Amino acid sequence: MIYNKADLEQLEDKRLAPYAVRSKDSKGRKFDEGKFRGPGKGSARLCFQKDRDRIIHSKAFRRLDEKTQVFPAFFGDHYRTRLTHTLEVAQISRDICRRMGLNEDLAETIALAHDLGHPPFGHAGEDALDEALKAVGADGFEHNQQSKRVVEKLEKLYPNFDGLNLSIEVLEGLEKHKTSWDQEGVEFADMHFEGQVVNLADEIAYTNHDMDDGLRSGILKLDDLEGAALWKEAKSDVLLRYGEGLEDEVFISRMVSQIIYLMIDDIVAVFDEMKVQFSGEMSVKVSELREILFEKFYLSDEVKGRLDQGRDMIGTLFSYYMSNPEEVPAKYREEERLEIAIKDYIAGMTDRFLEKEVKKYANISAP
Repeated sequence: MIYNKADLEQLEDKRLAPYAVRSKDSKGRKFDEGKFRGPGKGSARLCFQKDRDRIIHSKAFRRLDEKTQVFPAFFGDHYRTRLTHTLEVAQISRDICRRMGLNEDLAETIALAHDLGHPPFGHAGEDALDEALKAVGADGFEHNQQSKRVVEKLEKLYPNFDGLNLSIEVLEGLEKHKTSWDQEGVEFADMHFEGQVVNLADEIAYTNHDMDDGLRSGILKLDDLEGAALWKEAKSDVLLRYGEGLEDEVFISRMVSQIIYLMIDDIVAVFDEMKVQFSGEMSVKVSELREILFEKFYLSDEVKGRLDQGRDMIGTLFSYYMSNPEEVPAKYREEERLEIAIKDYIAGMTDRFLEKEVKKYANISAP
C-alpha cells in the first residue's frame, strides 16, 4: 500500500499521545513555499521530515564531522566529534519520544540542528568568541542562538529566502534549547515536550559519551568513578547480567549503555504530562557524575591544554580579521557589522580549517 501525505498524517495522529505535537497542526513556516511549487509537485513527506532532510543536506551539518566534542576532531579516530554527538542525541531523543508517545520526527530534527552553530574547539571555542565579541562592544556568543541563525539566515540553499525555512516548532526547540552547559536561571516550561526531551537527551549523550571517551583515552580512570552512586547502580546491574571478568573495553561499553538506560528509564517513569525531567534522585546522581568528569577529565592538563590552544587561536584569528576585513569571504561581509561577519565565519569553521587559517595569516603554533 502506498501512503500519501493525508494517510501519513492520519497514521501519525493515531499513534501519538494527546499531548504530542502533530505534523498537521504545525504553526507552519516563515515563508510560504506553496507558491514556489508547480502543479503536481507536492511532497508526501510530513513537515518535520522535510525539516530533518534540509538539516542533513546542509553544509553546516557536514562540518560537524570535524568539530570538537571534547577532543579536537583530529585527535583520534575513535573519539566523538560534534557530529557523532549530534547523532547520539538524535537517537536518544527518538527512544524517549517513542516510549512517551511523542513526535519522534520533531525531536530528532531539533537534535540534528541543535549544535549547527557550535564553533570549533568545543566550549573553549565558544568562550573565545564570547570574549572577542564583548571586547569590541558586541553582545557575546551563545551557540544555541548561533544554531538558530544558521538555519534562519546563513545557510543559503533556496532562491526565494535565506536559511532553511524550518517549521516554527523546530525553531522554538532551538531557541529554547538548554542543558547544564548553558546559561543558568532560564526556564522554558512552555516549550513542547519534544523540545524538552532533546534538552535531556543532549545531557544524557554528552555525559555518557564523554565518560566513555575519557576512560578509553586513559585520562579518566575506572577508580575515579567507583564512588559515584549512578556508577555503582549500573555496575551492580552489569555484574548481575554478565558476571565478573569482562575485559575493560567490554566492561566500559556495558557500563555506559546501562547508565544511559537508567537515565532514560528515570525520565519515562516520572513523566507526569506536565514537564519532561529527571527525578530529584537522578538529578543528584547525574550532578555527582558530572562533577567527577569536570575534575578528572575536562579540566585535566591533556584536555584543557589542547582546548586552550584552540581558544587562543580563535582569539588571534578574530583580531586579525578585525584588522584585515578583506580576508573574510565576501558572502559574510554582506553583514553590516564586521564583528558579526567574523563571528559567523569563525563559528562555521572546522577545527582543521581554523588551524589552517591561523597558520596562513597569524603565524602562531597550533595544537
